[in-house]
Amino acid sequence: MQFPYQLTAKGNYSLKNVRLETGFEYENEEVIGTKTDLFSIEIEDGKIKSVKANDPASKAIDAKGYLMLPALRDMHVHLDKTWYGLPWQALSPKRKTVKDMIAYEQEIIPELLKTSVDRAEQLISLLQHYGAHFARTHFNIDPTSGLKSLENLEQALQNKKDSFNAELVAFPQHGVYYTESAPLMKEAAKLKSVAFIGGVDPFSLDGSIEKVMDFTVQLALDHNKGIDIHLHEVGESGMKTINYLIDKAIENPALQGKTFVSHAFALAHLSPKEAEEISERLAAGKVGIASSVPFKKTIMPIPTMKKHGVNVLIGNDNVQDFWSTFGSGSMLQKANLIAELYGYATEFALSRALQFATQSILPLDDKGNQQWPKAGDEAAIVLADASCSAEAVSRISTIEALMHNGNLFWRN
Repeated sequence: MQFPYQLTAKGNYSLKNVRLETGFEYENEEVIGTKTDLFSIEIEDGKIKSVKANDPASKAIDAKGYLMLPALRDMHVHLDKTWYGLPWQALSPKRKTVKDMIAYEQEIIPELLKTSVDRAEQLISLLQHYGAHFARTHFNIDPTSGLKSLENLEQALQNKKDSFNAELVAFPQHGVYYTESAPLMKEAAKLKSVAFIGGVDPFSLDGSIEKVMDFTVQLALDHNKGIDIHLHEVGESGMKTINYLIDKAIENPALQGKTFVSHAFALAHLSPKEAEEISERLAAGKVGIASSVPFKKTIMPIPTMKKHGVNVLIGNDNVQDFWSTFGSGSMLQKANLIAELYGYATEFALSRALQFATQSILPLDDKGNQQWPKAGDEAAIVLADASCSAEAVSRISTIEALMHNGNLFWRN
């Protein structure tokens, strides 16, 4: 997809006729609706300078009554390796295991790298089409890619810097020791642009939970990075890996709040009591979970984790690549899926589900008090064709405009 917006304003300017949520409507102490009103918003130096009473007669940019929401954030995606932008391909039934996929990647990566800058930009444009201005993206670090995948991804992000930003995870997709990726991981960890040390299935791929996790943890500590590992393993090895990482976070406070397990499918196979217990441990170690919200056979205990204060991040993961073809690129669609899966059907519950698309930022708190936007907040917003957050989640509303770092882009 080509960039779907055009630059409308940057620097210092104002918007009028901006619809903001102001509170909940109640009937017998039950939320039955969301109150909104129109406001004027001043933007200055990439921040929201002020939120004022609407001035429809001013010469400000007309937001046309669209609903202003926090810009969306995709917290698990692979921008560096995608078929998006190439002719359609479905998955092959021949490749069923992670090791099958590694062998396939080793074949195709050299050719894919030739055009990965353009395809990463097209995938970013798709995310922006659905209102995202930020992503946490994993990039391959392996003997086949070397550092080229990172270099191409950084070029794509540089080309999109006025409208999009990302934090980067060095991802040893082919194993740390299954292929000779450890030296490359050490090299990547030295780079300022890399924020997280990644990993994947240490037991099934590398044959040792402790060896791989100790390497990952030490690399993160040595270079002041976070950790975000892929964990598809279920059963004993999956739970042992999660608990091992929690123990390391508890032992090393520097890792708390910036250590994550992506996917963590093992959690979907627990009893309710076990889910409560591991959620308590995750919260104690300040270890978060990043999920693409699977729903085929594995329903993640997201409500239980949220109840215990676990930081649950949501992302698309794959958008038409050789691992999966079902990613839409829409974070509102992910919030909608969560609402359907867990029965968040009321006005209040739907409004709370927006947090999974914005990564916890909500216009109203649980009591209906307006908490966003405020003067000094980052000028990262979307204008949605919706009357309120609940409708935006339920109907996956169209995004009419996107603002990143104060730069306003209106749909073509």
